[in-house]
Amino acid sequence: MYNLVAEMIDTGEIRRGTTVEIDGKLYQIIDFHHIKVGRGSAQVRMKLRDLREGHTIERVVQAGTKFVLARLERRPMQYLYHDGDLYFLMDQETFERTPLPKVHMEEALPYLKEGHGLELLLYKEEPVGVELPTAVQLKVEDTGPAYKGDTAQSGRKPATLETGLTIQVPLHISPGDTVKVDTRTGEYLEKVS
Repeated sequence: MYNLVAEMIDTGEIRRGTTVEIDGKLYQIIDFHHIKVGRGSAQVRMKLRDLREGHTIERVVQAGTKFVLARLERRPMQYLYHDGDLYFLMDQETFERTPLPKVHMEEALPYLKEGHGLELLLYKEEPVGVELPTAVQLKVEDTGPAYKGDTAQSGRKPATLETGLTIQVPLHISPGDTVKVDTRTGEYLEKVS
């Protein structure tokens, strides 16, 4: 059963990643800035992602504006496969399969391969998105040649990973190597032995 009294937060309490309900829509705060201009009242400029439809919007509100805090439930899942625009996840406890439309998976796809674990985000039992671990391991499919003596600090080159994602890697990385990638920034972290 859900709490009928909505928990409210104001602009001073928001953080990146906070999920709020505005005008009946569910938004995740991507970024925000407090703005104070001259003698006018302070404002907050927010960049929001609509969790149900996938698009982003910008919104400016007066400082102190209150929002309904949307508490998301997280459920551990495993990515199985996709069929057209549906992506299938499996609950790791019940083995139940959950289909998700592409709009909920789009940002995760460059880091996701079959069998990877992630968390399904639910709001009142409605799937609204996924959250990846902070780092994933992916195999390098294509990159320039590695040169003996190159170290991690000597320079960078582009590398295409098994999911199709292209990142900058150190010069000593070769095709077939496995690398750890930060899913928040898309940056190379380290070579996996």
